[in-house]
Amino acid sequence: MKATYATYFVYYVLISSGFVNAFEPISTTFVVGVGVGLAAVGRTIYNYVYESCDSKWIAFNSTGLEVALDQKLFGQHVASRVIQKAVTGFMNNKNPIKPLVLSLHGWTGTGKNFVSQLIAENIYKEGMASSFVHQFVTTHFLNWSQLENYKSQLQQWIKGNVTNCPRSMFIFDKMDKMHPGLIDCIKPYLGYSEYLDGVSYRQAIFIFLSNAGVQHITQEALDFWKAGRDREEIKLHDLEPALSLTLFNNKKSGLWPSSLMDRNLVDVVVPFLPLEYRHVLLCVKAEMSARGLEPNQDVVDQMAREMVYFPKSEKIFSAKGCKTINRRLDYFT
Repeated sequence: MKATYATYFVYYVLISSGFVNAFEPISTTFVVGVGVGLAAVGRTIYNYVYESCDSKWIAFNSTGLEVALDQKLFGQHVASRVIQKAVTGFMNNKNPIKPLVLSLHGWTGTGKNFVSQLIAENIYKEGMASSFVHQFVTTHFLNWSQLENYKSQLQQWIKGNVTNCPRSMFIFDKMDKMHPGLIDCIKPYLGYSEYLDGVSYRQAIFIFLSNAGVQHITQEALDFWKAGRDREEIKLHDLEPALSLTLFNNKKSGLWPSSLMDRNLVDVVVPFLPLEYRHVLLCVKAEMSARGLEPNQDVVDQMAREMVYFPKSEKIFSAKGCKTINRRLDYFT
């Protein structure tokens, strides 16, 4: 906010309270001095009331993120560890050499959007409502005849928001539906350049959400189950190499044929495992608690049983994860 507006703002507050009338005009110097002082006070008051790009509104809570991931995200031990380390390392680095770029992959309802929310809540005081958190839904830009217009709009949108606040976060949903050329147009902002047209993007965070590669993730989880191994034994190195290769070679991944992968612009590919029956139970209980309801075990069990599970023979994984729990609970309460 400009100093002039800040001054007017404080003048209004002081005049309306009768405070200014208590002073007799003394000198121009005094008036100017008061004006400058009022401008500073105005900025302070404005920044207290309205969100601004400073430490009052943007402050990373590493412990908060760790606790949230541990207690609120179900069945994603791999993703939790990777996200915690990646975000904490980036936010604690005072001079990052590039923006943080996370690519989250998994079935619908496994927690990709939820994780984005948890990250936002532990960086921005306003969480997802922050004016510095920006969401881009790719399905709104499917008229590929307008591709060049989309590119220009997207570039200006990112540049304008980062210019306004270097610590901006961008969430791109349904990346597997995005035209490859569209995501290619933002790759300069994801790289190692110190400045692009006078703007630094190194403090920004980009999060890509996608269903691409889920077959590989599911197969790995299924193999562990068939071998009688504990799901929690699955490590990132069991999933990441083949998943990255799948994304690089998959024309429908949303990252092909862009050079995001081969130029190492994506810092971490994060796999989200398909959820099992026991995780759905936890989701139902969490949703009931969030609504202030006492978890009723009969309701919890019934809701979890009525979800669709796959593969058809084993019925191990929830086809929609926990995505429909919120809506379905209305029919049971």
